[in-house]
Amino acid sequence: MLTTLTLGSIASVSAAKIDLSQEIVIKAKRQAGDLKNKIASYLDDVVITQGSLTINADIVQVISNSDNDDKTYVAKGKPAKFEQLLDDGTPINLEADEIKYEPGNNTITIVGNAVLSQAGSEVKGGKIVYNTLTEQLSAEAGDNDEGITQTILKPKEKAKDQQ
Repeated sequence: MLTTLTLGSIASVSAAKIDLSQEIVIKAKRQAGDLKNKIASYLDDVVITQGSLTINADIVQVISNSDNDDKTYVAKGKPAKFEQLLDDGTPINLEADEIKYEPGNNTITIVGNAVLSQAGSEVKGGKIVYNTLTEQLSAEAGDNDEGITQTILKPKEKAKDQQ
């Protein structure tokens, strides 16, 4: 089952555009590189930061596209985590067994026990693809998800003077 939607509670992510102009800092206990194939591997307690964006994982591979300067980040962990602040300061959080972040395509694909959370609402599935530019996502059930995806929408809180 495939679900495509735009969560009304997900705010503008132009902060993501600002983050792309920031330097990338990668910290890990170990690293290795395959310069010929343009693949860098970071292992053990990997933390990547770029502006408000943070990725935490056990292993991250950074694959450089030979045709242009685009890079693909593949993070794996139990779970691997991605967090970024939106313009209004609200964090968007993604976690899964694997996170594939493609800033050049404005996409994040999370696979295996995938969860996307923002402002108390969340989407769960086997695979979630999120476009940081259009703010749209699609979710698919995985083999261990009883054949369904799940969305939990948090109700808006009433102002105290309205109660």
